[in-house]
Amino acid sequence: MVILGSTGSIGTQAIDVALANPERFRVVGIAAGGGRPELLAEQAGKLGVRAVAVADPTAVDGVTRHLRERDSSATVLSGAQGVSELATWPCDVVLNGITGALGLESTLAALRAGRMLALANKESLIIGGPLVREAAGPGQIVPVDSEHFALAQCLPRPDSAALTSLAQGQVAAPLEEVRKLVITASGGPFRGRSRSELAAVTPAEALDHPTWNMGPVITVNCATLVNKGLEVIEAHLLFDIPFDRIEVVVHPQSMVHSMVEFTDGSTLAQASPPDMRLPISYGIGWPHRVEAAAPGIDWTTAQNWTFHPLDAEAFPAVQLACEVGAAGGTAPAVYNAANEEAVGAFLDNRLAFPAIVDTVAQVVSEQQSTGTGIRLADVYAADDWARSRARELISRSG
Repeated sequence: MVILGSTGSIGTQAIDVALANPERFRVVGIAAGGGRPELLAEQAGKLGVRAVAVADPTAVDGVTRHLRERDSSATVLSGAQGVSELATWPCDVVLNGITGALGLESTLAALRAGRMLALANKESLIIGGPLVREAAGPGQIVPVDSEHFALAQCLPRPDSAALTSLAQGQVAAPLEEVRKLVITASGGPFRGRSRSELAAVTPAEALDHPTWNMGPVITVNCATLVNKGLEVIEAHLLFDIPFDRIEVVVHPQSMVHSMVEFTDGSTLAQASPPDMRLPISYGIGWPHRVEAAAPGIDWTTAQNWTFHPLDAEAFPAVQLACEVGAAGGTAPAVYNAANEEAVGAFLDNRLAFPAIVDTVAQVVSEQQSTGTGIRLADVYAADDWARSRARELISRSG
C-alpha cells in the first residue's frame, strides 16, 4: 500500500498496523508535507519503501539528506504533483490521510489509476464531490472516518459490496428501508456550554479533546463541530442519503460510532473503543478484517453510554453544513476553505472561538451560485476566493 500523510495521526497509526501485520501489508510508498523530515526518513527506512513524496518542495533537500543518512535508496518525489504521482504507483490500496483540501488531487489520481482508496481525507470528497463520484468505480472507496466506517457496516450490502457505487450514486440498502443515518459526536471539550460561555475559550482548551488524539486543525474542528458538519456532507455523498435523513447526536463516551435506523423501527449500531487503528485496519484490509487491530470492549466492566441532542444554537456548524451540502457545487469547498483560514487565525490568537463558524457562515452567504456541474479549476477558484474573503473578515475583526 501507499500511505499519504504518513507523519500525521492517521499515517502513523496506519504504519503501526502495517508493522504489526507484516504478513498482510507491505508499504511501498509514503508521502508527507516535509515538516518532520527526520520522522519521514525514519519511517522510510523502517518500512523499506521505494518512494517518498514531499509536498513542500523546500523540504526536499532536508528529507533527502536524512534518507541518505539511513542508507535509503527511495526515490524522492517533490511537490503536490509528486504526492499525486505517488498515489498512482502500483499497489493494492492507497490510504489518503492528508489533512485538508490538499488531498483532492491525490484522491482523484488514485481513483483514476484504479487503486482502492482508503479515504481518511474527508475534505477531498466534500469539496470535490461530483468529481470524486465521477472518478470512483463501484466499491473503490472504503471510508476510514470512524463514523462512516460504522455506517458502512450497519448498512446491509448485497454480495458483500465494499461501499456504495459512487459512480452511479446508488446505495446498497434500498433507500425506502433506511429511515435515517445517525452520526454520533463526542461533543468535544465544550459540550454543555452555551454560546456566551464559548467566547473566552483558548486554543489550549480547544486542543484538549476528551476522547481522540488528533492534529490541531481537526481537533479544533471537533471543538466547533465543523468536523461533524463535514462528516454529514461526507455521509450524504458516500451513501446517497438526503440531508433531512441524517441526524447528529452527542455521545460523550465515543463507543457507538454511528447508527442506521430502519423504517420498521429497528436501529443497528457499531460500537468499539475510540481507537482509530480499527477503522484504519478496516480501510486498508478490506474486505477482510485485521485480527487484533485494536482492543475490544470490556464487557466485564460496568459502564454507561449516554446520548444527548445537539445544541444547534451553541454549535451551528452542523446545520450550516447541511445547507452548504444541499446547495452543492463549490459551496462545500467555500465552507471548508473559510474554516481552515478561521481555525488558523484562532490558533494564532487572532480570532475568538465562536467567530470561527461566524466567519464561515458569512463567507458562505456571499458566495455566488455555481450550479452542480463543476471542474477542478472551479473548486480551486472557490477555495482561493473563500480563503481571501475569510482573511479580510478576520483582519477586520481584530
